[in-house]
Amino acid sequence: MFWPMLAIALGFLGIAVLGVLAVKVFIEVQRLGRQVAHTTQRISQAAEELETAAVGLARTGESLR
Repeated sequence: MFWPMLAIALGFLGIAVLGVLAVKVFIEVQRLGRQVAHTTQRISQAAEELETAAVGLARTGESLR
């Protein structure tokens, strides 16, 4: 009777550990998603600034050399 009870307890403990790890992974994936969204926004803003600078440079007729 001891071994079946131990097996059930260890099985439950294993499932509980996997559940905790799943929650941690979920939280980290959400954090990574927010970082990717923020980085994408910064890249888009930098591209717009670069385009604005290029238009200004083209308007003056100067070159970068």
